[in-house]
Amino acid sequence: MTEFESKVISKVEKICGEYSYSDIEKREYTNGEIAASIEHTNLKPTATSDDIKKLCEEAVENKFRSVCINPSFIPFAKDLLEGTDVKIVTVIGFPLGAMTTATKIFETENAIKLGADEIDMVLNQGKLKAKNYEAVLFDISKVVKSAGKKPVKVIFENCNLTKEEIIAACVICKEAGAAYVKTSTGFSTGGATLEDVDLMKFCVGEELKVKAAGGVRDFEMACKMKTHGADLLGTSSGITILNSGKSDEGY
Repeated sequence: MTEFESKVISKVEKICGEYSYSDIEKREYTNGEIAASIEHTNLKPTATSDDIKKLCEEAVENKFRSVCINPSFIPFAKDLLEGTDVKIVTVIGFPLGAMTTATKIFETENAIKLGADEIDMVLNQGKLKAKNYEAVLFDISKVVKSAGKKPVKVIFENCNLTKEEIIAACVICKEAGAAYVKTSTGFSTGGATLEDVDLMKFCVGEELKVKAAGGVRDFEMACKMKTHGADLLGTSSGITILNSGKSDEGY
């Protein structure tokens, strides 16, 4: 066991002893506050240029923070969003995170060259579960370095992880220089939960921010996620959320 791995295990044990979840009274947010935290998302493999055009138009019209799209659409979205405040977020190592670090580095550099403002990368879940924390640190650190001044969000896929693994991932992300920790891809068996968001915020404190993604489909849940520590909301249901309705959309 390396010194870093021992350090992570020690911090996980400490946080496990200190943390307990408790539901808290939901804070009320305005539509504007919620809209400013929404990353309007379409990562479907079947998405067309027309779908992305609609996504970008909705983001501008509703003053969403950003659009989150697959890398191949970055140049198209960049042209559509020129002169607006809407950021372009793209995904790296998506949705499994199991490709090589070199591949993630190339994807990151290419995405930034094409015009991405922020990077959402998927961590290597297998390495994390095997407690190969050095490898997870290396993977994230290299993407952070490749991104330069562009913020990196690290996607955990919490539905596949234990509480201890989520904590370990948070500890490693802080060490690696990530800007955000993110709950989910939206493409596995479960999305964001209040308990996970609350735990992640407890772990990272004010040093990093938290993005809740997957399953945020109505205004009430959006408010609850933010109350429990979510700074950003990754969702394909932004319009429905602002209309205080509920959507059956997957992401």
